[in-house]
Amino acid sequence: QVQIVESGGGLVQAGGSLRLSCTVSGLTFDGYALGWFRQAPGNEREGISCINARGGWIYADSVKGRFTISRDSAKRTLYLQMNSLKPEDTAMYYCAARDYDYCSGTWYSRQAYDYWGQGTQVTVSS
Repeated sequence: QVQIVESGGGLVQAGGSLRLSCTVSGLTFDGYALGWFRQAPGNEREGISCINARGGWIYADSVKGRFTISRDSAKRTLYLQMNSLKPEDTAMYYCAARDYDYCSGTWYSRQAYDYWGQGTQVTVSS
């Protein structure tokens, strides 16, 4: 079955950096678009980035210029490099895969994705 496992979260000071990883198994990695979401307590789950199966990506305005999404087919891993972190970036971060090889016009919506990981916590202190 499909397994998605996030790692790399932790506690960091404002202005610092973290790199999240997401390993994917149980599906043809190169055939799926992948996304990163986050959810803070009391908030909706927010789509922050999506990458097509063959490259091409998109970001939410809240992270544009600070976060970078990438994928490594050989390692079956999705990454999220997060720089210039802010306290408002504090959230549980989730990786997701969708049953298409491209990010749709609704890439930021939970309903656009079919498989999810359990999340990794990121806490940014001020």
